[in-house]
Amino acid sequence: MGYLVDTTGRLLLPTADEGAAFEALTAAMATRQGWFDPKDDQWPVSSLADLATYAATSVERDGEWLVLATDDQGDPKWSEQATAFYAELARWVTQGTVLITGEDGSQWRYTYADGGLTQSDVNGWDGSLEPFGSPDEEELPVEEPQRRGWFRRR
Repeated sequence: MGYLVDTTGRLLLPTADEGAAFEALTAAMATRQGWFDPKDDQWPVSSLADLATYAATSVERDGEWLVLATDDQGDPKWSEQATAFYAELARWVTQGTVLITGEDGSQWRYTYADGGLTQSDVNGWDGSLEPFGSPDEEELPVEEPQRRGWFRRR
């Protein structure tokens, strides 16, 4: 079970900052719900590329750029840890864009500029308009009123 996603993007993360970014991302993801457990020795994580698999993406370096793509070798499911990964990257990435497409066809985009992050469109996993934000009220399903077993007419 889980919400499968496809990912594509390019982020400018200077090579010199990758180690510090990895440490910060590891700490941010460890406090959130998901499949990454820093204490699990069975699946050691020693690089940004290793950590990215727990954020439903693969990462390859192209000079100063990170190229993100769907993690076809793993199990690309979204979680709070994936959100934490992208949100924490904003401290380290100076520019770039990531497009995420959910299993239901919903798409949202993270745009990075000058140490900030902007989310475009609604996150298909949690319905939020920003990382760790409240669900978009317009996107929430309308619930049927509960029916009672009896009623009286006046």
